Amino acid sequence: MPMREQLVEQLDPGGTVLLTVECQNGVVGADSALPALATEARSSGVLARIARLVAGAHGAGVQVLHAVAERRPDGRGSNHNARLFRAARRLPVQQHPGTEAVRVAAPIEVADEDIVVRRLHGLSPIAGTDVDALLRNLGCRTLVVTGVSANVAIPNAVFDAVNLGYRAVVPADAIAGVPAEYTPAMVRNTLALVATVTTTDDVLACWKHPERVTPA
Repeated sequence: MPMREQLVEQLDPGGTVLLTVECQNGVVGADSALPALATEARSSGVLARIARLVAGAHGAGVQVLHAVAERRPDGRGSNHNARLFRAARRLPVQQHPGTEAVRVAAPIEVADEDIVVRRLHGLSPIAGTDVDALLRNLGCRTLVVTGVSANVAIPNAVFDAVNLGYRAVVPADAIAGVPAEYTPAMVRNTLALVATVTTTDDVLACWKHPERVTPA
């Protein structure tokens, strides 16, 4: 766990953006296409902690981006080159544009100043989307990554952020994957090598008391 001074500096509201990844009804909602993932995100408290982070970001003036995955009914522009994509086409709930499935799920509140970024292809909420350009225009230096899944989209987001020159911060209790035991192992053995791993409470404490800590 990083020293508090380092975390406060990294999470300076003026240079920080909070990213929620695939926190949409069709993924983590009651009628999810992926019920095991939705159950884990909700029963573990991950979705509630993400909602707390979003509310804390709104209160501290931290920009929030919501990354949503979609697929056109005709599949145009979507990937077909991996088992995951083929399986997604057969799911009972489809993430079609404009449907309830692609709305950000409760209890997360989307404010007027939030930005929702939608993608029709790929595995990453950053690569091949508008996110990098938006982050640079927003003056982002640190990206806080939350959401699902720890199996695919979250590590993609963290690696892409680091490769693009951003500092990545991961509140480990605000991401979910399946099975449940996979997530802490992935955080410990992979994400901790490239990102600052912390907790929801520590992030919120920095935003509630953003003053710099001066070493004695």
